[in-house]
Amino acid sequence: MLRLKTLALALLVATPAMAAPKEGMPQLNFHTYPTQLFWLFIIFVVLYQIMTRAALPRIGGMIEERRSRIASDLDRAQELKDDTERAIASYEAALAEARAKAHAYVQEKRDALTAEMDAERAQLDKEIADKVTKAEKAIADTRDKALAQVKDVATSVAGDIVGQLTGIKVSKAEVQKAVARAGGK
Repeated sequence: MLRLKTLALALLVATPAMAAPKEGMPQLNFHTYPTQLFWLFIIFVVLYQIMTRAALPRIGGMIEERRSRIASDLDRAQELKDDTERAIASYEAALAEARAKAHAYVQEKRDALTAEMDAERAQLDKEIADKVTKAEKAIADTRDKALAQVKDVATSVAGDIVGQLTGIKVSKAEVQKAVARAGGK
């Protein structure tokens, strides 16, 4: 309790010293608080009115304008995207159609060339077969002629050999008969 009395006495002594304005910051001077609060309230009300009537509507208008511009830009971008997708789909369809036409054209030309080549091959095969037949006939004729000449040469040679060995002149007809018997014909 003694302490409490001492504290109260110190406060009474210190109060007149506090009442006198001291050098320092006016915000910390308790005697000027009511006027500071009054001016704070007045400035707050004036600034609040300025903000609500002038600045905030402008800012809100700008925000709304920007929001609508962004929404418009997004809508336009979506339209352009849709147009691009349609153009790509159209391009791909046209490309697929062109590829199909090109494939059909190439297949048609390939078939036509194959048919033409088959016809030419058949013609060449026929010509070759005709030439082979003619060549075989010519070979057979040449062989027959060669065999006939061989018989004539054999007959002539045999007659000459018999004539030189025996000294007898043998007739051509007799030599031909002997060669025919010896050759099996």
